[in-house]
Amino acid sequence: MFKEALKLIEEFDRIVIHRHSYPDGDALGSQLGLAALLRENFPEKQIRVVGDEATRLPFVEAKMDEVPDEWYRDALAIILDCGSSRMICDERYRTAAKTLRFDHHIYCEKIADLDVVDSTFESACGLVTMFAKECGLRLTLDAATALYMGMVTDSGRFVFDSTSARTFELAAFLLSQPIDLNTLYYNLYAEDFSEIIRDADNMHRIRFTENNVAYIYTAREDLPAGSDAAPVVSSGLVSLMHDIKGVFVWVNFTESDDGVHCELRSNRYNINPIAVKYGGGGHKKASGCTVPDRETAMLLLNDLNTLAGTEPNA
Repeated sequence: MFKEALKLIEEFDRIVIHRHSYPDGDALGSQLGLAALLRENFPEKQIRVVGDEATRLPFVEAKMDEVPDEWYRDALAIILDCGSSRMICDERYRTAAKTLRFDHHIYCEKIADLDVVDSTFESACGLVTMFAKECGLRLTLDAATALYMGMVTDSGRFVFDSTSARTFELAAFLLSQPIDLNTLYYNLYAEDFSEIIRDADNMHRIRFTENNVAYIYTAREDLPAGSDAAPVVSSGLVSLMHDIKGVFVWVNFTESDDGVHCELRSNRYNINPIAVKYGGGGHKKASGCTVPDRETAMLLLNDLNTLAGTEPNA
């Protein structure tokens, strides 16, 4: 599939790169990394990146381009790190001459003319890195840094069980460039003291179901004034519960104008079918969805509680 993807890229002089809304390190890293790769290897092509502001990663210089509607008419749209079409940051990809997707989520729908989807990769950045390596594309420092960032964040600093020997091989390939790891890790993980205190306060809000599913529920009126978008808040809160002894399933609920954002996680169970049941998706042990109200969120929590009372399924 990589050779087919490369051939499609070679056919177009205009390329616009999309990813999912509220980008995390993998979405932003794969977008910026692929853009840098293509600019280095195809300097004659016009490469554009589009999307919303990267509020989760304010240290990343990620200025998005303004692309007029007519620009898509003769362009290839590339979609990254998106398992669901409703999450794509700019719907104008549908108007492009051709579409291509690189994704590592569990396949649930055909999105592009050419879908390069492999859920065995720990990150979309890992998939793009393999594409670059196998197709013999020249790396740049900017490309390597962006792609490495996505591999680090989506693998939980190479801790999640999606990490494999291939992950480290690809990381070593990227580290052939002089990536400033000290600065990268500091920017990713250093927190203001006020944020540490806030996390401590939020940990006091953790509750448990009968079968020890940990959860936090944040009502719309309880969100701090001027806080980030609910999906960003939700993904931050869910990480507070991942190291609780005896907890193998955890979930965060955050209300917003769109409904209740749900972030589902596990270190033993396949929670993806439950996310899919409620209109979402993702990975076996890290998925998400948005449900209309608190009542539906509690039904989802009950499903997780039932799952946690069964024998784990890998």
